[in-house]
Amino acid sequence: MAKALADRGHACAVLVTVIVIATAVVGRATAWQPAPRQESGPVAIPVAVFGSDDRTPTPAKYKDVHEKIGLFFNLRRRTVCTAFCVAPDVIATAGHCLLGTVGERPARFGDFSFARNFDAVRDQVRIAGHANGTAMQHVMVGSMTLSTRPPIDASRDWALVRLARPACSKGVLPLRVLPIEQILSEATDQHVFQIAYHRDYIPWKPAYSRPCGVAKSFGPVDWKQIVRDFADPEALLLHTCDTGGASSGSPILLDTPDGPAVIGINVGTYQQSKVLMQDGEVKKRLKADTIANTGVASAAFAGKLDAFRQAVILASVAEMRELQGLLAQRQLYSGPVDGTYGADLKTAIETYEKAEGLPVMGLATMALLQRLGGGVAAERAKPVRRGKT
Repeated sequence: MAKALADRGHACAVLVTVIVIATAVVGRATAWQPAPRQESGPVAIPVAVFGSDDRTPTPAKYKDVHEKIGLFFNLRRRTVCTAFCVAPDVIATAGHCLLGTVGERPARFGDFSFARNFDAVRDQVRIAGHANGTAMQHVMVGSMTLSTRPPIDASRDWALVRLARPACSKGVLPLRVLPIEQILSEATDQHVFQIAYHRDYIPWKPAYSRPCGVAKSFGPVDWKQIVRDFADPEALLLHTCDTGGASSGSPILLDTPDGPAVIGINVGTYQQSKVLMQDGEVKKRLKADTIANTGVASAAFAGKLDAFRQAVILASVAEMRELQGLLAQRQLYSGPVDGTYGADLKTAIETYEKAEGLPVMGLATMALLQRLGGGVAAERAKPVRRGKT
């Protein structure tokens, strides 16, 4: 009798709810030229529109924002996101635009370009260090391993990128750190909006989306569920700005008396899907329900901007190897001493910074190498002696 019941259990399909964040809003073109171009035929792009599509051309009062945002794209990987200026030579975007997510092979950072106000300016700038293979060291990210399944890393999906030259000559978008309750209140008063590039909406011109709702729960998905699904949920912005492909990395903006201010970065879409499981295998995937779009609040990265701008990044393989070796001596780093910056080295640096009570940056800097007593750094730090004339 027990065996018969067990056999019957194996024959039954089980309905399982799957929570996932879709970061597919990075557009992928079927053919790329030296810069993104408009395709003549229909393109299948993931879009998250809530109710009616509220996207419109940018109102005249916000046209100045166009000078402070742009396309962030990789011709080799055929990906495109939105990014925005936060300093003359620094932009912010979504981390997955550079790294992908867990299971994806990261792109070469030296292959990325930023084109501010793409439709009007068409001035492309690469990441600092692209010429000597150190571009990865000029990018600061919330996480180098972004999970799209619980615990979802949406609130770590941010990146600050130093450019090879100051491309943000028309100003920057100020970062505004607000408590989540105040953001909810501002959204209720319809003060929250988004400006982004969307592949399905007049490529490549920025579109305006408002009003954007921001909430802690959406229908049957309450805050308790969200806390279970997301890592660091306090830095998470669940919003209803209408999005399209290429809007990852776009600023979520607050209308203030002094002009638009960034309260977050749009990064993906929060979905619930159901699958039929039998004998531990997925037999059928049902249509996913879009709960909300996801963003990371400015509180997650705003406090790191000044230190990132001032950091003197190690520029040679010898210096990087020395840093790796010094951290290995302290049993903080176990990766190869090969002079390259990667997830293991970032983790080792952060562990050291936490132990020393330093700001946690995870950057391979000259100051860090000097603090660890590196010989190359110490030699560089010596004052230059000049002979008498």
